[in-house]
Order: sequence, then structure tokens, then C-alpha cells
Amino acid sequence: MNVSIEIYYIAVEYQNKILRQGSFPLRGKKPEQVSFEWWKQIRKESYVDLELEKIIADGENITQLMKELEKAPLE
Repeated sequence: MNVSIEIYYIAVEYQNKILRQGSFPLRGKKPEQVSFEWWKQIRKESYVDLELEKIIADGENITQLMKELEKAPLE
């Protein structure tokens, strides 16, 4: 089963609003976990600071869940 994800964010230095979207296999994970992993990958590939605006997974706004995952301690 796949999840469709849209990540809206801002490249802080340039104040550019950006949308990245794609479809990803869940592989036993929750949509917010898959979204979080993709968001970490996007941030890692960027050479400027990024600010998360909104994340939509299969039409549902999961932004608050993502912000909670970002604040959670690493396991």
C-alpha cells in the first residue's frame, strides 16, 4: 500500500515557498513516519535552512504529528 505525501516548506534564506510531492510505500509504517523520514532526507540534501509549513498525507493534514515527531527524543 502506498501513501501520497505533499510537503510544503520554505527555504528560509531565500524566502522561497516549495512543494515536494510523491507516492511512497508504507511497508508496515504509519504515514507520518514515512513523511518524517522523507522530510529528514529533504533537510539533509538542502544547503539552506528549511522551515516546515504543512504536510498532507493522503489528503489529511498531519503537520502537527510531524512537529511532534521532530521534538521527540531520538531512540
